[in-house]
Amino acid sequence: ERSRAPQPTGSMAWMSGSTSSTTSTSTSTLSADLLGVADDVVDIIYGDTDVVVAGGGSHSGRSMRHASTVIFLAIKELKATALQLAARHWGVETNQVIYADGTFRNRSNGAGLDWFALAAVAGPQGLKLTKTNEMHTPVFPNGCAICEIEVDPETGFSRVTRYISVDDVGRVINPLIVDGQTHGSIATGVGQALWEECVIDPDSGQPLSGSLMDYTLPRADELPAFVTEVNEVPSPTNPLGVKSAGEGPTTASLAVVINAIVDALQEFGVRDIRMPATPFRVWQAIQDTRE
Repeated sequence: ERSRAPQPTGSMAWMSGSTSSTTSTSTSTLSADLLGVADDVVDIIYGDTDVVVAGGGSHSGRSMRHASTVIFLAIKELKATALQLAARHWGVETNQVIYADGTFRNRSNGAGLDWFALAAVAGPQGLKLTKTNEMHTPVFPNGCAICEIEVDPETGFSRVTRYISVDDVGRVINPLIVDGQTHGSIATGVGQALWEECVIDPDSGQPLSGSLMDYTLPRADELPAFVTEVNEVPSPTNPLGVKSAGEGPTTASLAVVINAIVDALQEFGVRDIRMPATPFRVWQAIQDTRE
């Protein structure tokens, strides 16, 4: 991650080697909050090889953890640099300058400079800082899911009628995005559990499900309104306590969907069913117990 903030023009830019997978909104919100400025003055520049030293892809569930940590550390250093700059500008000791809500103030006379005024003091280049950080300690998001399914024994069709998920993703930076990721993650898992399958011709190796005409994806009318909650338990491995969101619910959904189907088929003696639990596979499992 690399930062350049703020500029005399009244904008702040964070440059990152990671690419965005919804983290751009969260990182700009986080940056603005830590700096005490409005969200709309923060620009996030991802994956631009003209300005970044190294790239690392989206990092999947690690993106926010890596980005939030390096932004937090960069802003901490930037504040220290800015305090020294303000002290030199006013001709006072650093301990005579205080910072609060995006403004640096002189204790002796109450004079104040916000980030952009201070960037103008710094000159045409504004305030600039480069920060890199490596993280190798894993984090462990976790959760619990409950699924209710109705199975038609005559056709084998399974319909999810209720789904509840509670997830611990550590500190939540942007609740709306986390909730959206949770919903998408559940839908991904339900799709894999019930419909999605890569079918390959055993003789030719030719994919038989090579288009969405043959490969079934979950649709909105096949899923209920999910009930989701977040149980925030901050991780001790990074300054903001971030874990991971958007992946954990997928893991739980595979097991809970299949368990719900097996539970529904107990009266037929079905004890297990292989994913995806398509209508034909469920119907066949029922017929096998009747023979």
